[in-house]
Amino acid sequence: MTPSTSPTSPESPAADAAAETFPRQYARTLRYTVGAPRSFAVAPDGSRVAFLRSRSGTDRANLLWTLDTATGEERIAADPAVLLGGGEEELSAAERARRERSREGSAGIVGFALDGAGARAAFALSGRLFTADLVAHAARELPAEGPVVDPRPAPDGSHVAYVNAAGELRVSRTDGSGDRALATPEHDGVTWGQAEFIAQEEMDRDRGYWWAPDGTGLIAARADDTPVRRWWIADPANPQTAPAEVGYPAAGTPNAEVGLWLLGLDGSRTELRWDTAAFPYLARVHWSAGGPPLLLVQARDQRSQQILTVDPATGATALLLEERDPVWHDLFPGVPAWTPDGQLVRITDQDGVRALVIGDRVVTEPSLHLRSVVAVTDREVFFTASGGAAEKDPLPGWIAVGRITHDGQRLGWVSASDQPFDHVTSAVHAGGVTVRSTTEPGRPGALVHVGRDVPEHGTVRHIATIASYAETPLITARPVFRFAGERRIPCAVFLPTGYDAERDGPLPVLMDPYGGPHGQRVVLSHNPHLTSQWFADQGFAVIVADGRGTPGRSPAWEKAIAFDFAGATLDDQVDALRALAEEFPLDLGRVGIRGWSYGGYLAALAVLRRPDVFHAAVSGAPVTDWRLYDTHYTERYLGHPDERPEVYDANSLIGDAARLERPLMIVHGLADDNVVAAHTLRLSSALLAAGRPHTVLPLSGVTHMTPQEQVAENLLLLQVDFLKRSLEG
Repeated sequence: MTPSTSPTSPESPAADAAAETFPRQYARTLRYTVGAPRSFAVAPDGSRVAFLRSRSGTDRANLLWTLDTATGEERIAADPAVLLGGGEEELSAAERARRERSREGSAGIVGFALDGAGARAAFALSGRLFTADLVAHAARELPAEGPVVDPRPAPDGSHVAYVNAAGELRVSRTDGSGDRALATPEHDGVTWGQAEFIAQEEMDRDRGYWWAPDGTGLIAARADDTPVRRWWIADPANPQTAPAEVGYPAAGTPNAEVGLWLLGLDGSRTELRWDTAAFPYLARVHWSAGGPPLLLVQARDQRSQQILTVDPATGATALLLEERDPVWHDLFPGVPAWTPDGQLVRITDQDGVRALVIGDRVVTEPSLHLRSVVAVTDREVFFTASGGAAEKDPLPGWIAVGRITHDGQRLGWVSASDQPFDHVTSAVHAGGVTVRSTTEPGRPGALVHVGRDVPEHGTVRHIATIASYAETPLITARPVFRFAGERRIPCAVFLPTGYDAERDGPLPVLMDPYGGPHGQRVVLSHNPHLTSQWFADQGFAVIVADGRGTPGRSPAWEKAIAFDFAGATLDDQVDALRALAEEFPLDLGRVGIRGWSYGGYLAALAVLRRPDVFHAAVSGAPVTDWRLYDTHYTERYLGHPDERPEVYDANSLIGDAARLERPLMIVHGLADDNVVAAHTLRLSSALLAAGRPHTVLPLSGVTHMTPQEQVAENLLLLQVDFLKRSLEG
């Protein structure tokens, strides 16, 4: 197919409408993400926006598109069906692992990178290397030693670097000539230019190389995971298949050894040196024209971190700033960074507030809780923030884009009304153009707004809306937002559609939390609440409560769980339940709880330790013994297991097995390499040894994401059946 202007969204296939149900639609559309635009990038001159989107709400294969900001016209820049000649995608093991780490369930083009002018994109497709001219809207394949992972063009557009499945970092000219290796692994276990497991899973660092601003070379990570202990993940349903070997850095065990090198296109090679023994975690790398390369490195306990500058000529690093925190340091997207005139931009916890710092000045007010830096321009910093002073917030769960000058002059919110109370799920800015994806509780899906700065008025003028082809959900979520109890716990409450209190009476309750770090569930959105509403429509009052430990409130709120997962997170679920019972028709004699991952841990914890409150639980992919979870996450919150064994014992579920007196269903994917199935098997063995009946549902071939349609659909149905039966009495 030749490039063309975008068509009107096609109708969904004429499937049997009578057979369509919410669980089936929810699974088939990957939670209504199929067909929605995503992964936005703006050209530095603001002339175009590049993004990914499939052709419909039923087609998982993403195409690369552009939007002309002058005309609003959308055009296809790269179509996987054309580029692959209609053939099927083939993914390497490295690419499958990368997608699992990023929770990527779609197909086609799942990521891309632009050159410095925003005129050329590079991407991998079926392990092959492609570039797309975003001006001519033409894509072509380049010769490459694949399978290719994470290609990125040089800022000047002359070359494309990429990593392959053999662990090499390679570079090719964009005319297709001169493909060569810049770095090749010296032995098995070494990779060049790739982020190691722990960086991808826990540090939000999914890349392993960074181009020099002038395109003459790049900084590349060398990761050696041979010190990492080996685990084997088998597929018991297919005993003829050999177990997969994975390097998993469990708490208290060795991590991969990570170093950095400056690799010149002229063949030069310089090692970048810092105290890797004291600061082994490479968390961030920033290289822009505003100053020398910046490194953010962390101590293993994450209570101290350093921002270092690099001398590219010698590889020597110099300390720019060292930060210490008695609990831990969090990592934030977009920082550290330079302003074009050489001021350091960072986010830090200071005086009980999470603040934006430019140079040596805190520039944001204490009422804001900073989330990320979106962009740094010649004059301004664009950031995302939520309400830091919870007692002043009229609603929980909003995130907005703000802008501030380098000298601290607030320029307001980037929104139509200059009010923050929509919810921004993603934002990018360049060339005076901002792209925001926003949601509202009363509107399915997200709206993607494209706006242009109006400098003379300090405002943003709406110029386009990027179309979404995502399906409309079969049900409507009706969250009621509250701050519950004395701690003002953010909550969303869901009642059955058409519920009448006088007619129907008190409802059995289903707590539906995540409840842990990095997992904010109470947000001003519609689609994230659909599953909770569906459970409510099955006859429950459903409560989602973001207690202490969840993000978005304050450093103290997030760090209240230090060395004690089991205490604060469970207490806040109980407190939210009891506080909301004063307003809503909740039958506190019939309370169930469900959750996945940390939410699965919390659900099992609830029936084990508070059977007086919780009467049944569905625990999905739970961490049952924190010694089996990874280093960077677990040690941040619970410390090193050799130094604090009592903390790990106190937060484990295994020792509580004999206390079970309520129905418990445990669900786990046997191919899960994040929370491995050993967690569930160890808890089940302890329950069996204690003579405690329980239900285990093993999912063959399923990872932590549960992307399979039939699995995702039937899991919802089985949970409802289990909870109804368990709470009947």
